[in-house]
Amino acid sequence: MRRVLNFIFSRMVIVGLLILFQLALIIGVIWKLSNYFIYFYAISILISTVAVVHLVSKQDNPSYKLAWGIPIMLFPMFGGFFYILAGNNRLGKKLTKRLEVIYYRTAPQLKQDPKIIEELERKDKQIANQTKYIKDYALFPVHQNTTTKYLSPGERFFDSLIEELEKAEHFIFMEYFIIHEGKMWDTVLEILERKAKAGVDVRILYDDIGSLQTLPYKYEEKIRKKGIQCVVFNPLAPVLNVILNNRDHRKITVIDGYIGYMGGINLADEYINAIDRFGHWKDAAIMLKGDAVWNLTMMFLQTWNFSTNKYDDYEMFKPHTYHPEPFESDGYVQPYGDSPLDRETVGENVYLNLLHKSKDYVYISTPYLIVDNEMVTALSLAAKSGVDIRIVTPHKEDKWYVHIVTRAYYKQLIEAGIKIYEYTPGFIHSKTVVSDDEVAIVGSINFDYRSLYLHFECATMVYQNKTVFEVKDDYLKMLEICTPITLEDCKNVSIWTRLMRSILRLFAPLM
Repeated sequence: MRRVLNFIFSRMVIVGLLILFQLALIIGVIWKLSNYFIYFYAISILISTVAVVHLVSKQDNPSYKLAWGIPIMLFPMFGGFFYILAGNNRLGKKLTKRLEVIYYRTAPQLKQDPKIIEELERKDKQIANQTKYIKDYALFPVHQNTTTKYLSPGERFFDSLIEELEKAEHFIFMEYFIIHEGKMWDTVLEILERKAKAGVDVRILYDDIGSLQTLPYKYEEKIRKKGIQCVVFNPLAPVLNVILNNRDHRKITVIDGYIGYMGGINLADEYINAIDRFGHWKDAAIMLKGDAVWNLTMMFLQTWNFSTNKYDDYEMFKPHTYHPEPFESDGYVQPYGDSPLDRETVGENVYLNLLHKSKDYVYISTPYLIVDNEMVTALSLAAKSGVDIRIVTPHKEDKWYVHIVTRAYYKQLIEAGIKIYEYTPGFIHSKTVVSDDEVAIVGSINFDYRSLYLHFECATMVYQNKTVFEVKDDYLKMLEICTPITLEDCKNVSIWTRLMRSILRLFAPLM
């Protein structure tokens, strides 16, 4: 009974009811105006027509346009109004200006060493072009003088994270989509509180919707009382606003400027298999030590400055500030971020570039496979050209409707020669790509519309680095306990399931 009451009076339910009330109010007003049917109908048709014309003229993904265009045209009396309220994903001028100022202030801090690019051009022109694209459009340079360690599953990440947090002497920055009280977070928080009392600059940034069901209301105040700076990203408000879709899906830790972590692992117990939610939870992260951590630091500070409208002295956080000795070097390391507010789909384009340049194989793991036509074409063309494309998705889903859409893509991809596997022991949350024994990507970027178009994301691309082989070896071992999906599996489903797949796939960009 207590659980039921807690759910009923939870912030999620209250905010949801307030938003539903707004919808009901809007529908009521529209219904009332319908008494003047001829005039109202004409205005509604005009608004819906303008909405469709505006939608078609935008530089958005065609699938997103289609997902909005169909309901607008099917329900012209309501569709145009709802698109105006929730379909236009442009920031207000004030927030856009703030973002531009942050990029302007941080760009000089993210200079590219031209010698590294020249060296890459001699080794592999396509990789050099990839790194230049990331630098030019995401602002983050490629580095040497950095070592990496691939950490999978989450238990390995947790052990490493705790070890390095205990060594922190100057600052700790942590940015996560989900924080959930339990063994993992409680252990981390105890260390952070001790470090803050010892004078370490500790900052926590977490996403409000990501942690909506896992943290109490105004939890940030509890954190601040411990001497820790804490900011909630894009706080949830009971207002119909598409900007609520733009979540901070990143998972970043920076310690003293030269130790960094990123990947798919949030600060919650299921990520380290301390609890069982969907069977065994398979996840991955990457640890960095050296110059490339600077990209993570600036990524965090960009989001922190955007959320607080305050700025820092960036020089005090550089890798060599608290580590004057030279760093070891292992290949090339390029952490990068992706923002839904700059009109550049960096996360997807990096994946597409990698698929286009692959020669022998591309191995992918992702919890969600909900991709647009460009990605389907790139995957299919690579497979048809003789590249060994393999994709691992979960066998046990966390969201039933998303899993239905993921499986809706299987048949088309298998027919193109792509091998699909499901992670039989449970849920795979890793977002990894490895190709040709040369390049690998580990990060937070799923193969779905939310990651590729709506969320703030991050990843690290490594080239000629030991992590490439660590990701590959881990992937091949994982395949031994996966279930291969056949065309017969795809066809042997009920008519009801096929219908659900078709409908949900159509509206996948809005999920």
